[in-house]
Amino acid sequence: MFFAVIGVLLLGFPVAFSLAGTALLFGTAGILLGVFDPTNFASLANRYIGTMTNEVLVAVPLFIFMGVVLERSGIAEKLLLTMGKLFGNLRGGLGMSVILVGALLAASTGVVGATVVTMGLISLPAMLRANYDPKLASGVICASGTLGQIIPPSTILIFMGDMLSGINAQVQMAKGNFAPEPVSVGALFAGAFLPGLVLVGLYLAWIAFKAFTDPDSCPATPVPPEERRGLLKDVVLALIPPLLLILAVLGSILGGIATPTEAASVGSVGALLLAVISRRFSLTLLREAVIATATMTSMIFVILFGAAVFSIVFRLMGGDALVHQFLTNMPGGAIGATAIVLAIMFILGFILDTFEIIFIVIPITAPVLLTLGIDPIWLGVAVGVNLQTSFLTPPFGFSLFYLRGVAPPRVTTGMIYRGVVPFVALQIIAIGVLFAWPQLATWLPRVLYQ
Repeated sequence: MFFAVIGVLLLGFPVAFSLAGTALLFGTAGILLGVFDPTNFASLANRYIGTMTNEVLVAVPLFIFMGVVLERSGIAEKLLLTMGKLFGNLRGGLGMSVILVGALLAASTGVVGATVVTMGLISLPAMLRANYDPKLASGVICASGTLGQIIPPSTILIFMGDMLSGINAQVQMAKGNFAPEPVSVGALFAGAFLPGLVLVGLYLAWIAFKAFTDPDSCPATPVPPEERRGLLKDVVLALIPPLLLILAVLGSILGGIATPTEAASVGSVGALLLAVISRRFSLTLLREAVIATATMTSMIFVILFGAAVFSIVFRLMGGDALVHQFLTNMPGGAIGATAIVLAIMFILGFILDTFEIIFIVIPITAPVLLTLGIDPIWLGVAVGVNLQTSFLTPPFGFSLFYLRGVAPPRVTTGMIYRGVVPFVALQIIAIGVLFAWPQLATWLPRVLYQ
């Protein structure tokens, strides 16, 4: 069933309908063979209603709206231009500014497509004019744009936190613990904060390494003296709006002042205010932002609904028992089983989207991993870092497509593909760091919430 749905997806059918359609075909076969009860589908209505009335998931369209408004209000453009001037006199400085801006945009917007396209339109021509290696320039932009998947507020982490919360409660009750520590989205945000910074540090270290070993690939871009006048003021004015928004949104979540949904509401209003202040606000901008939000939200949730059908058939026909047996027999115990699951997700990232992977794999594998003693916060963060690579790996890496759409003809698709390889390797190193020091993901949540 698992391989059948991948085969259907490779034929080009829409993901949500591929998941539900394959499940219905296998469910029908199970009914004919007497191994599946059709009344199991009766639980779908309650599942869908539960998803639609889940207050935590209301944060998803709100964060998407916040990101779209910020992207259209010109804040990203202003940040890129001023940070590029600030670091221009350093070798690799332009690349470093792209990474830092990518991290700031990740913490204030979380919308990968918008970030990659914006940086591709503004930074890529500047880097090419400065004689940057096109492969390095492409890799930096694609990788930096995906930081929104792991640096809070990330929509992936919202879904993962909601799923892991329910799964962890079931696992702990099965173990006889009827008062387990809850797994909240806020705790997952806190857990992802330090690993996100580690990833940013690895990206910066790679650019510094390239600047030292191959200076021709990332030369300095000196800023004329007349443009440096008032640069500090420009940097402060460009940084203050997104930093205030980050403080309002993330600060209120991590400080326990607001839930993610409440903070997302504040962020949406804040984004509109910033658009007004920047004089970019208009009814056209608002209309485009609302339509883009509705489109993205609908796409995500229809995949979730299709995955619910898949999960019911897969689990009730014995799939979860097979997965449990497979993972518990892995050498290396819980760590070995987790490594296998992350490796499977990494491979699936070549052909599936991030949401598709978590909606299929997490409900099947997380119960086994949590039963084996894996910390749910650590698991959520490790999966988040791992799935960030799904945006970077060909043939279906969305960041690659986003950049290809705005890159000039001289930057070939092959250059973009080769440019992301070092950054995929850095992602794998980051996962290794998480395995070696799990406290990176578990320390901050314990400090803040215990």
